[in-house]
Amino acid sequence: MTKPVKFIAACRLPTEWGVFTLHGFEEVSGGQEHVALVMGDITDGAPVLARVHSECLTGDALFSQKCDCGPQLQAAMQVIQKAGRGVIVYLRQEGRGIGLINKIRAYQLQDQGLDTVEANVVLGLPVDARDFTLAKHIFEHLGVREINLLTNNPEKVQVLTDSGIKIVNRVPLQVGENAENERYLNTKAEKLGHWF
Repeated sequence: MTKPVKFIAACRLPTEWGVFTLHGFEEVSGGQEHVALVMGDITDGAPVLARVHSECLTGDALFSQKCDCGPQLQAAMQVIQKAGRGVIVYLRQEGRGIGLINKIRAYQLQDQGLDTVEANVVLGLPVDARDFTLAKHIFEHLGVREINLLTNNPEKVQVLTDSGIKIVNRVPLQVGENAENERYLNTKAEKLGHWF
């Protein structure tokens, strides 16, 4: 059976939170690109501190305060640096899988009073269209068998477990709360079941 992602290349990536190795992957169908940031020896058989992070251009790169994505990514990098080993699988699934332009359209509706779930529904889009199973194949390529998962998302835990990833522990990642994203975080907790 053909794997949905293939490894392309890896390089050294010095960051504010230490030196990672950046691994590049490409989806066999459609060519979407994903990456994994790796620090330390993650193939020694011990559970690996890991985050499966979905791309958020507005939060990760533009420092938006409408969400908690950028602070979660930075906190994951800091925690992995402190532990000396870990992996972040960075999936290119902007806006919970709806894409950047649709995310901007959804943000426009949120500016008018809708919450993040309501905005997607009004636009005729799925509330969450992400595919976390891609992470399984990336973990397999990296030789990771068991993880301590940095997440607040119960669906992510379930999907990864169902796909065959052994999650030894769930590690809460509660950062980035501010006045701008209070309603967004409440919606994630109340309508999407996130743990806060």
